[in-house]
Amino acid sequence: MDVNAAVAAAAAIAGLCTGVIAVLAFRWSEREQKRPTRTSLHTDAVLPPGVDTVLSVLRSSAVVLDESDSVVKASSAAYALGLVRGGKLAVEPMLHMARDTRRDGEIRQVELDLPRRGTGRGDALAVSARVAPLGSRLVLLLVEDLTEARRIEAVRRDFVANVSHELKTPVGALSLLSEAVMDASDDPEAVMRFAGRMQIEATRLTNLVQELIDLSRVQNDDPLEDSEPVRVDELVAEAIDRSRHTASTKQITMASNVGAPAGLEQGGGGRRAGTADLSIWGNRGQLAAALGNLVENAVNYSPARTRVGISARRVGAPGGDLIEIAVTDQGIGISEKDRERIFERFYRVDPARSRATGGTGLGLAIVKHVAASHGGEVTVWSSEGQGSTFTLRLPEAGAARDRSTTGPDRVDEDDDRPYDTDPNSEIPAPEVLP
Repeated sequence: MDVNAAVAAAAAIAGLCTGVIAVLAFRWSEREQKRPTRTSLHTDAVLPPGVDTVLSVLRSSAVVLDESDSVVKASSAAYALGLVRGGKLAVEPMLHMARDTRRDGEIRQVELDLPRRGTGRGDALAVSARVAPLGSRLVLLLVEDLTEARRIEAVRRDFVANVSHELKTPVGALSLLSEAVMDASDDPEAVMRFAGRMQIEATRLTNLVQELIDLSRVQNDDPLEDSEPVRVDELVAEAIDRSRHTASTKQITMASNVGAPAGLEQGGGGRRAGTADLSIWGNRGQLAAALGNLVENAVNYSPARTRVGISARRVGAPGGDLIEIAVTDQGIGISEKDRERIFERFYRVDPARSRATGGTGLGLAIVKHVAASHGGEVTVWSSEGQGSTFTLRLPEAGAARDRSTTGPDRVDEDDDRPYDTDPNSEIPAPEVLP
């Protein structure tokens, strides 16, 4: 009888322990479910109704802080900018602003430069921070990234400054030369000399204004609005005609593998196979201006009695075939530090030489914008003392062709220097300017 009582007592104690453990486990589970996650950090119930929805559609980075400076709500952009770390606001100046606003209820705004996270670059991240009270306990912080806006503003300021300088130079020269002509009215030879200089400066001013107009047009116009299939041989012929006189004066030989332009002697057995039918989809005027600038630069910056080569080929690409047009010269070449900046507006490798050749520093900037707006690119290969090769790569008109990877026009896109662009090599079907 005593044994049965002991067993019953033990069973009762075991049942009681099991019940206690079950109750504790249930309480612990409820507590875990209510624990805040990393995205919310606190329950959304502390936010006023509708605030969570508004914050989710804001373009600015948003952070909500409570009275203990803990983050109640933070947008994904705030985490991306590095504003929030470990549930706390990581930017000390913003934290001080939030505390001041919580104390007096005033709205505050400040612009800050923050270090970029994980990039290793020295440039800072420019932001505008605005702090406002949100109810009686919370503070709302809105942060706007101003980095790109500042960069665009800096480019605009530089552009205006450069345009002002470039315009004042020929205008000032014309003013001085006109005064010189008036003072030398009794000296016919001096008048002729000054008049010649005035013509040079007037031409320079005209070219500068025209290239400014061209640059503005390629930046603002949509080339797809007036797109059409444009034959590459026609573009090459137009570019050669544009520089024909200058090349003849300097005894520069111009050779191409893309069909002979009208009026030029064609040798070597006709056009190179595979290049006569090349065409590009785009705005004809912009494409002609871009290629014309490349050929004109090659002629202007080449020594006398040298050779300028123009070649075209079809290049296979994952998204469809590309047309590659390369312009090669035998000039002095471009240094590595200058190659990084030659496509900037008004940048000149040799300002004195550019003034002598009438260069404005806008030609390559126009080429870059035309290539980008047509879904392509322009690249440069150069070696000091050997010359340079500028290459335009643009989508081919029509559907991509099913070509063999071993065909004559299929090339390795990893080559540093394009095929058939060595000005000393024999380019098929050369077109020579006497």
